[in-house]
Amino acid sequence: MLRANYHTHTKFCDGDNTAEEMVQRALDLGFEHLGFSGHMDPDIHMDWPSYVAEIDRLKKKYAAQLDIIMGVELDNVYDPASCPGAEYIIGSTHFLPVETPVPMSVDNTAEMLEELCRDYYGGDWYRLTRAYYDLEAQVFDRTRCTFVGHFDLVTRFNDQMHAFDEGDSRYTGPALEAMEHLVEQGVPFEINCGAINRGRKAEPYPRQELLVALREFGGEILINSDAHQAERLNGGFDVAVERAIAAGFTHVNILAHDATDSLEFRQLPLDML
Repeated sequence: MLRANYHTHTKFCDGDNTAEEMVQRALDLGFEHLGFSGHMDPDIHMDWPSYVAEIDRLKKKYAAQLDIIMGVELDNVYDPASCPGAEYIIGSTHFLPVETPVPMSVDNTAEMLEELCRDYYGGDWYRLTRAYYDLEAQVFDRTRCTFVGHFDLVTRFNDQMHAFDEGDSRYTGPALEAMEHLVEQGVPFEINCGAINRGRKAEPYPRQELLVALREFGGEILINSDAHQAERLNGGFDVAVERAIAAGFTHVNILAHDATDSLEFRQLPLDML
């Protein structure tokens, strides 16, 4: 079993549990590494000093039991200066590059996404998805992220809405262009299990066709649950491992502190998980 997760939300942002409850769940599961990654974006942003203080406290308290890492999920359109000292950054694209009266993310509600498409992209879903991937292609340049979060989040409601064809070249073309560019920049991608964890989608992000392309481009992967509840901290890991192997990946990456307390990537063979 994979004994690490780096996409973990708590009551500091939109999670249901305290950070310490997440630590306790990680210990119950036999985890070796736990990365916290609270939101910093236009809609949900933490009290950063309080978050840092609490994660530092937990690091000290559980140092002998668990490698705790203080990360952040930084949105593509948010200020990187908002999270000084983060040990790693998940670069995520929740918002489109348009000015709206209130923050409107692509994964909030289907109604909000429809409004975005209608009011800012003339009702053209392929124009909207092109804008999403054009911005996603900039996520490393804008956030200096450690890895890319839920690459194809723009499909969050598409299983139900069928607003656009995910096999259409008008969709896949921009997605593959963004993916290849990010791989060339050396940034890994997560297989994000959050949507299947919560019964929102039939498969993780990125979908299988994109995951195969990621491997063909020479990309690297992590596996994360995107847990907002303690009971889902390892949710979907078995599915993600199976899909990674089916896509041709041989290993998954984990983040860990080394002997000098710096972070490093380590590789784990998928056939051992």
